[in-house]
Amino acid sequence: MTVFERVFWGVAIAGFGLAAACAQGTSIDATVLQKANGGDAAAQVQAGELYAKAAATEQDRDVIPQDWKLVETWYRKAAEQGYIPGELHLAALYRDGGGKTIARDMVQAAAWYRKAAEQGDTGAQGTVGMLYMLGQGVARSDGDAYFWLDVAANTPGPNQGQYIANRQTVGMRLTTTEVDDIHYRAMKWKAAHPPKAPVN
Repeated sequence: MTVFERVFWGVAIAGFGLAAACAQGTSIDATVLQKANGGDAAAQVQAGELYAKAAATEQDRDVIPQDWKLVETWYRKAAEQGYIPGELHLAALYRDGGGKTIARDMVQAAAWYRKAAEQGDTGAQGTVGMLYMLGQGVARSDGDAYFWLDVAANTPGPNQGQYIANRQTVGMRLTTTEVDDIHYRAMKWKAAHPPKAPVN
């Protein structure tokens, strides 16, 4: 990963439950697992985070791969419910990989970032813009990069200035007509996707 890329990159199974966690040697909060097994998306993300922490600190090399698989499983369960934090965690897991168990997969990372972007997550929108700009996990497209960076740049937040700068950079490779068309497309998209309250 280049220095340029690093600037822009900021990560189980139902019924498996506590018994399996203990059998693996990884201790996960029983209350969290109970909620996660019950379908609570926030608890599923929390369970994934707990397994990720366990995998990072586990000494038993036979257990680590199982922990990473559980990380992926719990994040996916939350993501498949359309829960933005689950989508973002799963995207980051595929972007970075999980030890030697979960391979880096930029196509999957881009797909899950795109789902979060479509749901209005500004950070995901800026990330998708950069993915198109760099051609990572998607075909390189200055038009799509500009579109997503424009959507992100029009939302106030701590990274708004960076989204504006990135949009300007990619915009230099587009014609005035292309930029005008993208602005119109972005305006229509924003009208059809009113901002949602942030998910905590």
